[in-house]
Amino acid sequence: QVQLVESGGGLVQPGGSLTLTCAASRFSFSRHVMSWFRQAPGKERELVASVFTSGGTNYADSVKGRFTISRDNVKNMVYLQMTTLKPEDTAVYYCRAVLPFSSNYVWGQGTQVTVSS
Repeated sequence: QVQLVESGGGLVQPGGSLTLTCAASRFSFSRHVMSWFRQAPGKERELVASVFTSGGTNYADSVKGRFTISRDNVKNMVYLQMTTLKPEDTAVYYCRAVLPFSSNYVWGQGTQVTVSS
């Protein structure tokens, strides 16, 4: 019925760049708040960035200025452009969708990002 599929993860050197893609199969995509979360080994899942239905964005302080979230409501896709990557960015990155004022979250399966020399 609905699904989110992340892609674009991989191994990158510190200081490098990577772009993640979240493909959404949902007719109401444009009505959802879309977010990227990440979870490192032994750590809790944390919010990285969100893009709202208005197009406005929000970022965690740890990635502000380095990461950019964007959405394409025609292609039903969300992107996370990551630059100046650091080893501490290593995590499984998840895409999440939710309607405003709802707690019924839809999660993707995650994609691994490893930042290492």
